Amino acid sequence: MRDHRKLRAFELADELVLAIYSATRSFPNDELFGLSAQLRRSAVSVASNIVEGCARSSQADYLRFLDIALGSARELEYQLSIAARLGYLESTQSSELAAGSNELVRVRAGLMRSLRGES
Repeated sequence: MRDHRKLRAFELADELVLAIYSATRSFPNDELFGLSAQLRRSAVSVASNIVEGCARSSQADYLRFLDIALGSARELEYQLSIAARLGYLESTQSSELAAGSNELVRVRAGLMRSLRGES
């Protein structure tokens, strides 16, 4: 079985979860079950899919869960843009979170290329 804790992609995803939770603490109370929850759910989904993929026995399943993680990361990026446009995040905070998500997507893509034996 693969150890997700040894993956840079997981480290980045885990850091992003913590950053998203921290950032959404200041959201308005009426967003508790709205955008705040969606951002948190998307961030946790990225990390969780990496973990679940690592636990799968086949390479195909592993790649599929890494692909699902990409979808959640892109969803998170969109939700961050909504939060910024609504004024729930400062532009620097939004940019930092988006940059973290972009780096995660880049590292995940490299991992997938490596697993597929691509250069």
